[in-house]
Amino acid sequence: MMKITLFALAALAVACAQETAEPAAAAAPAAPAAPAAAAGPAVEIVKQVEDVDVDKYNFEFETSDGTSRQETGEYKNDTEQQGLVVRGSYKYVAPDGQHIAVTYLADKNGYQPSENAADEANAPAAAAPQA
Repeated sequence: MMKITLFALAALAVACAQETAEPAAAAAPAAPAAPAAAAGPAVEIVKQVEDVDVDKYNFEFETSDGTSRQETGEYKNDTEQQGLVVRGSYKYVAPDGQHIAVTYLADKNGYQPSENAADEANAPAAAAPQA
């Protein structure tokens, strides 16, 4: 009986004496970068309209810098064209000053954009023919 007790105590001592390796501490996450300073004045929303129904929606917004977006979506439930049909447009001024306008249709045939010159005065002049 004494041998069993000594063996049990020895096993307990070995089990308790084993060092538990602690996992290495993970590096602290980097502090988030400060947001970049805006190049110009703050942009405000000057118009915002939303209308959501069971099978259709409509929204539009416009900001003080001239950016705007308009979109309508309607669920079609006929046998040939079942699914969502979305029509919309957006416009903005690109960093180079060019006015960009895009209209689009998204339906069973996919996303179909068409880009237009929003402001003909800002469109690049056509090259003159060479003599």
